[in-house]
Amino acid sequence: MGRYRQIEEIVKLMTQTERIRNTSIIAHVDHGKTTLSDNLLAAAGIISEQVAGQKLFLDSWELEQKRQMTVFASNISLVHTYKGVDYLINLIDTPGHIDFSGNVTRSLRAVDGALVVVDAVEGPMTQTETVLMQALRERVKPILFINKVDRLIRELKLSPEEIQKRFARIITRINTIIEKYAPPEHKKDWQVKVEDGRVAFGSALHKWGLNLPYMKAKGVTFKEIIEAYTGEPEDVGKKVEALSKRIPLYEPILDMFCEHLPSPLEAQPYRQSQIWSGDVNSPVGRAMAKVDPNGPLLMCVTFIEVDPHSGIVAIGRVFSGTVERGKTVRLVTSRQKGTIQQVYMSMAADRVIVERIPAGNIAAVSGLPSIHVGETIAEEGVETVPFEALKYVSDPVVTVAIEPENVKDLPLFDKVIHKITLEDPNLHFKIDKESGQYLLSGMGELHLEVTAYRMQEAGLKVKMSKPIVIYRETITRDYKGPPVMGKSPNKHNRLWVTVERLSEDVIEAIRTGKINEMQSRDERQKILMKEFGWPAEDARNVIAIEGTNILVNRI
Repeated sequence: MGRYRQIEEIVKLMTQTERIRNTSIIAHVDHGKTTLSDNLLAAAGIISEQVAGQKLFLDSWELEQKRQMTVFASNISLVHTYKGVDYLINLIDTPGHIDFSGNVTRSLRAVDGALVVVDAVEGPMTQTETVLMQALRERVKPILFINKVDRLIRELKLSPEEIQKRFARIITRINTIIEKYAPPEHKKDWQVKVEDGRVAFGSALHKWGLNLPYMKAKGVTFKEIIEAYTGEPEDVGKKVEALSKRIPLYEPILDMFCEHLPSPLEAQPYRQSQIWSGDVNSPVGRAMAKVDPNGPLLMCVTFIEVDPHSGIVAIGRVFSGTVERGKTVRLVTSRQKGTIQQVYMSMAADRVIVERIPAGNIAAVSGLPSIHVGETIAEEGVETVPFEALKYVSDPVVTVAIEPENVKDLPLFDKVIHKITLEDPNLHFKIDKESGQYLLSGMGELHLEVTAYRMQEAGLKVKMSKPIVIYRETITRDYKGPPVMGKSPNKHNRLWVTVERLSEDVIEAIRTGKINEMQSRDERQKILMKEFGWPAEDARNVIAIEGTNILVNRI
């Protein structure tokens, strides 16, 4: 299918909500997510089948290609025909390295289903559990692909029976995680099973794959697959290539998306209460449950890109209404208004301009005022609460002192830091009040290394100190004794201090900026009392907020 015909088909299918599948590919690092994505894109005619698996198309940034590692989540739309019906698959490839787990969190807000990729040799790893936990907490339904099966045959020389036992262990481990973290109503029916086709296995590198229904339909046995890897290297190459043509990986995977992952019409009613705390019987609540393109606009921003030509581009999921060029909207959290200048659909590194994108799809918009990840874009004149804050698995814990090599580059330094921290909310930048140092905090050393590379790409050379790891400690229970007294250095002042744990919802409100020092005293008091049940005296006497701590004057 040609590029322009593909885009025409995508735009047409955007209005047929029951045929939309918003899905993400999640996995531990190096388990084969992006190689798998190449296979799916080749099937859609977006890249050549000959380079699928080597091109790493969704790793569009130069550093990603060099390291052969996904750093940024990348999304693309493609069309797949299943049982004679065309489906629109909005696919997001995510990073596997723990340092970039924030990208996974943001991606999962925009999708309804996730393909979990597991290396057949390594099995589920720590990051496999982390990303699957994140998906389940967002009420995203999982299916499973066991990758690199060729390694079990070529390297470990396992028999068919031993391979089946290996698969069984992997499936059991994945289902244990689902049982632990899935919403109560889905702990059983979201379990992945070989029998119904929710588990596929194969080799993304060698471009073949199958699940049980596909295996039966094609009349393929595991013995044939093992035989394809038996013999001289030249013969093996030919047999594996023939295998990839007989049972191409993209067919069972894309079929699984269509058959086993929910459409927005199915998913939004049960996801709604998890990601949005508004009244389900309000006009916005009803439109969101129905994925109504004619209802009030409600869009959750999951990514920000700063484009040299288009300015700030906000990417996210449209949960109700329609985003269209020229529409005036309200930014709920920051309490601003703006007009959408342009609407785009994302195709990896490219953006394609379209007139409008309706509910149930992933959209990109430009022209809005200073906007941040997690922002809620709503119809002008419609009252609504914002979407629930994105819950990251960890905070930035590694800090470096950073400065431009040349003091003349300070204006550029300021510009680049602003751009990078806007695009990546897991980077924190501040100026130390005592030393005057510029401090940059990230999720890990690799995260900061990649950030330095991005600065160099922008023409800015920087000096960075050795990383400092921030150790986080907290109290495990409230202090029950009398207040502890401390004296000032000149002995003229006395302070009495006691320590109490903050609830998780208050900590989350501080992280997202819902509670902050810049608020008026009355506004902050109202939020603390009404939403978090604080006593009026404590809520009124907040005198400082630092990190995720609140200092209250009780005298």
